[in-house]
Amino acid sequence: MTEKHPLQIDALSGWKRTHDCGCLRKEDAGLEVILMGWVNGRRDLGNLIFIDLRDRGGLTQVVFDPEVDPRSHEKAHILRNEWVVAVKGRVSPRLEGRENRDLPTGEIEIKALELRILNHTDTPPFQVDGMVDASEALRMKYRYLELRRPQVLENFRKRHHIATVVRSTLNSKGFLEVETPFLTRSTPEGARDYVVPSRVNPGMFYALPQSPQLFKQLLMVAGFDRYYQIVRCFRDEDLRADRQPEFTQVDMEMSFADEEGVMQVIEDLMKALFHEVLGRPMPAPIPRITYHEAMERYGTDRPDLRFGMEMEDISELAARSDFRIFRGTVEEGGVVKALTVHGGAGEFSRKGIDELAATTSEGGARGLAWAKVTEGGWQSSLDKFFDGSLKARVNERLGAAPGDLLLMVADKRPTANRSLGLLRLEIARRLKLYEADQFALAWITRFPLFEWDEEQDRLVSVHHPFTSPMEEDMDLLESNPEGVRSRAYDLVLNGAEIGGGSVRIHTLPMQARIFRILGISEEEAGVKFGFFLEALKYGAPPHAGMALGFDRLVAILAGVSSIREVIAFPKTTSASCPLTEAPAPLDEAQLRELGLKPIR
Repeated sequence: MTEKHPLQIDALSGWKRTHDCGCLRKEDAGLEVILMGWVNGRRDLGNLIFIDLRDRGGLTQVVFDPEVDPRSHEKAHILRNEWVVAVKGRVSPRLEGRENRDLPTGEIEIKALELRILNHTDTPPFQVDGMVDASEALRMKYRYLELRRPQVLENFRKRHHIATVVRSTLNSKGFLEVETPFLTRSTPEGARDYVVPSRVNPGMFYALPQSPQLFKQLLMVAGFDRYYQIVRCFRDEDLRADRQPEFTQVDMEMSFADEEGVMQVIEDLMKALFHEVLGRPMPAPIPRITYHEAMERYGTDRPDLRFGMEMEDISELAARSDFRIFRGTVEEGGVVKALTVHGGAGEFSRKGIDELAATTSEGGARGLAWAKVTEGGWQSSLDKFFDGSLKARVNERLGAAPGDLLLMVADKRPTANRSLGLLRLEIARRLKLYEADQFALAWITRFPLFEWDEEQDRLVSVHHPFTSPMEEDMDLLESNPEGVRSRAYDLVLNGAEIGGGSVRIHTLPMQARIFRILGISEEEAGVKFGFFLEALKYGAPPHAGMALGFDRLVAILAGVSSIREVIAFPKTTSASCPLTEAPAPLDEAQLRELGLKPIR
């Protein structure tokens, strides 16, 4: 219910804003200005009334003095936070000692000559200024109020700046920005599509694009040579903090290019972003790590390189011990892998180590063995199973010294890698092994081309079915498809994948061969991808490309933990919008028009 206020709303009546609330300085003293914005705070000192007026530009203090303008002073008595007002006044230096050094406009104030109240407000459901004092659900429902917060607005200034740098950098390299369709056909080879019924073609459906993949390859066939767009994409998948059903990516493609060409463009773009947005050089050179190396050393294909603590394979040494679990695991074809936490012996109690074991169990490990290295040997239940010489060799292999903590997992190789990879991240978080403003990039290369999907009981593409295999692995395509490596590459920043790309298949015979290996019949390929396969007959050039996750990139550069913080109107983890209450049902008339039946 709307509150009743004693004053009518004033009209602008020809007033035009002369300045924003963040730009006036001491040298503007004496200037008559008109400012407009929201009341951020109000202080009534009886004779004088002060308000902080806020707009996108910042804050300016306004003072209402009855001796300057009695009518405005009287109206100012009823002002409340978040009311929308316009003030005509004169810029005046603040009294000496009353300056606010934390505010860009802190050396001046506006002596009000006239006040116009442009709108009132109901009491906001949470405090707009100051500390966050509401649940995320409430803040998302009233997202437009949260967006008024200067610290939230700053995320979107940075997002805008990043988009500007992306465009200017790619434009300077000869790329054309081209928009591709949002209404296309479903090609279900990745996540689930969002589908749109066609009214004029009853029983037919469009799909919203998960990526402009095929269209950008068609642009290469068309001879556009270098394409990009900052594009909205849609995926109907389970959500996390770093996923949304609709998201933005920087999409690009290059003709007559290989991995090196694409990676160089992206590295130049990242250099520009670090320089222009963060005001610092990009950590260079960006290391290149193969997928196999990443899994063996870090337990993940998106390693966080802001700290060390790499995994080591100690299977050979562990198999010589008298510890039955270690020996049995190695004999059965498994591995024993270990992490060394330098100085960790004093950081983790027995209870703390039990908590670390819970982390490894999330990765599927059956247990976590440990040893604290001391001057006299190991403080561990493992001590009796390793003779002195073997313990010394393990310590040497792991670079361990007194005071260090050794953490070991015995299991199948993928499980051991995954479990210790999770443990590595948890330890780094607990021990604060990196700084909040630290950045580390890495290229991950030579991914497997295929993997076995247990649920579908068939081979699927690790990236997508348009990725080229490595030339030296071509002979393995039919005989050992899971041993084939791809010409794919991912860019990782601070342990998050921010982009992925590949050299594409550009010949029809090779594309047909990959479809056969994936179990896609010629007829099915024609139905799903016929338009694309037809295009490959007409002189498709060699080409390669990449897409950067724009929301994720902005979130990392802005120093926030979730991409929801850098999306103006995000969805929840159930893909719903608390603000608009979408998704919502259609009425029966709409359904009939689309040829759909309601669910009873």
